[in-house]
Amino acid sequence: MSSKPKKSKTYHFNEEWELDYFFTMVNDKCRCLICLTSIAIAKKGNLERHFLALHNKYQTDYPPNSELRKHKVRGLKTQLTNQQNVFKKPMLKSQAVTTASFKVSYLLAKNCKPFSDGEFVKEIFLEMSDSLFNDFKNKSEIIAAIQDLQLSRNTVMRRIEKMSGNVKEQLYNDINRCSCFSLQCDESTDISDTAQLLVFIRMVFKDFTCKEELLGMISLKERTRGVDIFKAFKNLLNDLKVPLFKLVSITTDGAAAMLGRINGFITLCQNEDKFPAFLSYHCIIHQQVLASKRLNTKEVMDIAFKIVNSIRGSSLKRRLFQLQLDEGQPELLLHTDVRWLSRGKFLQRFRDLLPEIIDFLHEQGGKCENINDETWLSDLAFLTDFTSILSHLNLELQGKNKTVIDMISCIDYI
Repeated sequence: MSSKPKKSKTYHFNEEWELDYFFTMVNDKCRCLICLTSIAIAKKGNLERHFLALHNKYQTDYPPNSELRKHKVRGLKTQLTNQQNVFKKPMLKSQAVTTASFKVSYLLAKNCKPFSDGEFVKEIFLEMSDSLFNDFKNKSEIIAAIQDLQLSRNTVMRRIEKMSGNVKEQLYNDINRCSCFSLQCDESTDISDTAQLLVFIRMVFKDFTCKEELLGMISLKERTRGVDIFKAFKNLLNDLKVPLFKLVSITTDGAAAMLGRINGFITLCQNEDKFPAFLSYHCIIHQQVLASKRLNTKEVMDIAFKIVNSIRGSSLKRRLFQLQLDEGQPELLLHTDVRWLSRGKFLQRFRDLLPEIIDFLHEQGGKCENINDETWLSDLAFLTDFTSILSHLNLELQGKNKTVIDMISCIDYI
């Protein structure tokens, strides 16, 4: 027969032992208030043996149950607390300084500011505190705390790297914790003509809550065929160790490289064994962009472009035109084909300043091609209203936590 292991006995500290033997509990340890010695097991016999063997003098100098003994115990406990605070206060101060450093670094990263601006922020704090806390009694302590703030370039960089790592870790935990997820891929070109592939993920959890995050951004420095996009997308999923069996759907922008029948991105994903059977969707916003590009706006836009560029392209003409405007009246806007949504604001500003533009062109001796034609002005008014509605619709379709039902409702309402 195997004998059962004996259970270890648990001893609890009795508050009466403070007055009887000058002991107290500190961090789950029974500690003597006189010599600060710790007793391993809080048994009455151990405490009594220690007190009578080493501190028997306190038994006669401070009689039991007397006010003198109670006062002595309180004094020893206060002295012990003060000794602990000597080490605890600097630690709390250091934690507060580190927390403040992380908050400043977060704001710098959020607003896309250089890491070196941390020292500038610290300098602002010191200059501001000199006059702001002038009447405060603890002004010197406040200034000392600001001076201890660590905001050097390397420190800010390390803080941002730690926060970035923490965000990635939270994303990994959410992906592993979610019940299913969908992906959205959008390929666009930045200001340096480098193709960027953005991959977003929307996760659904067991409690039916949703969460959207940016999964990654990939630079496509060479060609942007469906095969190239698929390889970059697959490498990203492998690096992040995304559980593909939870994939439900993929949404793309509808470009030929995405939806090609043979070598399109969606077709390659469906033919890959690692991918489950998923649904593919076409981005509603991209459909709207394609529809807007089918409009015949060349006649109106070319004349408006030519007039605005002739005024904004010359520094002298731009200054002279601004003198004709009333105080606080905005000037003309430039338009770019990449940001097609700016067409609505461009035309609206052009139409609002049309009387000033006509007067300015007459003074400068410029040609007003079709600018006084009623048909052209009617087309301008129609196109301005139409593009403004499209811009408003696009903003309604954007944002987090938008469902397909919400987007279709916005389109049907328009």
